[in-house]
Amino acid sequence: MKQASPPNFDQAAFRQALSQFATGVTVITTRAASGQLIGITASSFNSVSLDPPLVLWSLATRSASMPVFRTNSHYVVNVLASSQLDLCKRFATVKGDRFEGVSHAAGDTGMPVLDGALAWFECHNRSRYEEGDHVIFVGEVERCGVHENAAEIAPLVFQNGQFHGLKPL
Repeated sequence: MKQASPPNFDQAAFRQALSQFATGVTVITTRAASGQLIGITASSFNSVSLDPPLVLWSLATRSASMPVFRTNSHYVVNVLASSQLDLCKRFATVKGDRFEGVSHAAGDTGMPVLDGALAWFECHNRSRYEEGDHVIFVGEVERCGVHENAAEIAPLVFQNGQFHGLKPL
């Protein structure tokens, strides 16, 4: 097999090109062995397989949450609605207890499902792959749900460094 060629661009050019791809925004939640709730904002979410039901997301290897996500058996992928921009920013930037004042309920696995999420996926932490400066997590979906008014709610989308809601064309 032929080797990959070295990149002919710098990191800034790569980031700019990647930013043109619009992605949905999620908050991945879990519970540490100590009982502490953990949550992070992630836009690197994607479906993998319908049978078995698999999804993936990735986390920077240097993330403070990495040890918990790497070893936990379960987590929840919460797909955010456009009205949940405050939650997106909170789970991306707040230090300390990110769950303080955040309405949520425990799913069947005891992991937090955020109230008002457009959709949610309770996942078994099936496999992990280290690639570059991230770990790719593949979750086997055990349960999922959709907001009762999902057809009327715009998702939160990130593109070109800005947040957006979507309207049908």
